[in-house]
Amino acid sequence: MTSPIDIEGGGASVVVDGAPGPETKSEPVKLAGRSPGQLMWLRFKRDRTGVICAVVVIGYFVVALLAPLLTKLSGTDPYTLYGQDPTYADKPVLDEFGLPLGYLGGVSGDHWFGVEPQYGRDLYAMLLYGMRTSLYMALGITVLLMVTGVVIGLVGGYFGGRTDYWIGRGTDFFLSFPQQLFFIAFMPVVTSFFVDPREETPTYFRALAMLIVLWLLGWMGMARLVRSTVLSLREREFVEAAKVSGASPWRIVRKEILPNVVTPILVQFTYQLPSTILSIAFLSFAGVGFVEPTPDWGRLFAAGARYAEQDPAFMFFPGVALVIFVLCFNLLGDSVRDAFDPKSGR
Repeated sequence: MTSPIDIEGGGASVVVDGAPGPETKSEPVKLAGRSPGQLMWLRFKRDRTGVICAVVVIGYFVVALLAPLLTKLSGTDPYTLYGQDPTYADKPVLDEFGLPLGYLGGVSGDHWFGVEPQYGRDLYAMLLYGMRTSLYMALGITVLLMVTGVVIGLVGGYFGGRTDYWIGRGTDFFLSFPQQLFFIAFMPVVTSFFVDPREETPTYFRALAMLIVLWLLGWMGMARLVRSTVLSLREREFVEAAKVSGASPWRIVRKEILPNVVTPILVQFTYQLPSTILSIAFLSFAGVGFVEPTPDWGRLFAAGARYAEQDPAFMFFPGVALVIFVLCFNLLGDSVRDAFDPKSGR
């Protein structure tokens, strides 16, 4: 029978089967502390679902970034009309009715995801470039929304009083707009204000107009979330101690309050990005976003709605790609929330 370890003066005497072993000198055990960020990372790594979803989401952004290289491997591009270009007359992709030849929308060795009815554009190239347009534009808009909402929420929540009152009324004003209807109504106004309606609106200006509209109508949720968190934090003891020590409001907000609102900001970011992607897709679907020949996820769905009866397979690959991305990003948001606050999932 083994006796407990006896520690005296830094040495240890171990008894095995009733016989004491030789006394050995050992160094004191040093316990390494972990920061909150390290603890969060350890909890996140143990969440298999979160890790898989993170890999999938990162994979989407990498694939979108490498869209030109990946389409070179397939030998296609999203702009060529393979069904009408005489150069490709020896490899027909459409029948006499303008429908894809073959199975599942014309899937073949040359066109991995099939082709678009009537025109014969390669769906694989259109999807990759459409992901590139939607993902990176949504990322830029979401970052702008987060920054605007965080700044407004911090100012209103910390200073309170009249400042918080007027910021709250401004937030209520923007929340009063019906977003979906306002998107459709306001987009043509923005574009026609700067571009002659008789001229074609440049693609970069359409992207700028969508950024303005989505930014104006998207920051309020983040601002309210940050404001409510700051209102509860500004009365805490560590904030009061910082005030008594003579710290400036900017230092208190930057050093004491902002680190404590990082968790809701990151969680809200993981929910806002998929929502922004769907909003961009909705604008293109409604005909006020990106238009031909610019590849975009929403435009693919708008085209799929037109071809639904003749070629329902056209929606298959874009639809599956969008569902997987939105699902993984939402699950990733849940995993990030649980990693920062493990009690929230109990």
